[in-house]
Amino acid sequence: MTEKNIADKLLQINAIKLQPANPFTWASGWKSPIYCDNRKTLSYPAVRKEICEAFVSKIKELYPSVELIAGVATGAIAHGMLVAEAMGLPFIYIRSSSKAHGLTNMIEGDYSAGQKVVVIEDLISTGGSSLKAVEALREANCDVLGMLAIFSYEFPVAQQNFEKASCAVSTLSNYSTLIEHALTKKYISQDDVSSLQEWRKQPETWGK
Repeated sequence: MTEKNIADKLLQINAIKLQPANPFTWASGWKSPIYCDNRKTLSYPAVRKEICEAFVSKIKELYPSVELIAGVATGAIAHGMLVAEAMGLPFIYIRSSSKAHGLTNMIEGDYSAGQKVVVIEDLISTGGSSLKAVEALREANCDVLGMLAIFSYEFPVAQQNFEKASCAVSTLSNYSTLIEHALTKKYISQDDVSSLQEWRKQPETWGK
């Protein structure tokens, strides 16, 4: 139920847009029938509260021994901070790369070697940038229990990357649930479904 509720909220506030007939172009050059901007959720108090509560519930279920919450910059910093606040836990965040000045930190905030960390992410596509944050934490000798994200495109390559990195990952909602719900609520037509499903299988060649 949580997966469907989150998908519904993301569609309602246009954090996710579906345009199979007029695809978006990602920075990578990929053509995409979907665009996801979970930063929009922060502008809607009821939505960000529901997301925070869903994260907290999953963490308590999956990682009850957690000692530290980490957010991946930049999209998940605010969500991670909200989760840490709700759980009364310390918070850190991980940059996409080390600072070029000062202390040249990649991880910002106080932490200790051996601390049990849950990483919060806003969106998982291929998993590359998300796992870069996990790698930074592991290099700092933190014990990464797993990663939680708001949404995943469910690319097969992402699953392979997380398995290769031996990192558990869970999401509040996902592409399969989104398409099913979007069809039910008439955001898309039945004719759109096959195209949307094909995109997830081969996003790098879809629309070319």
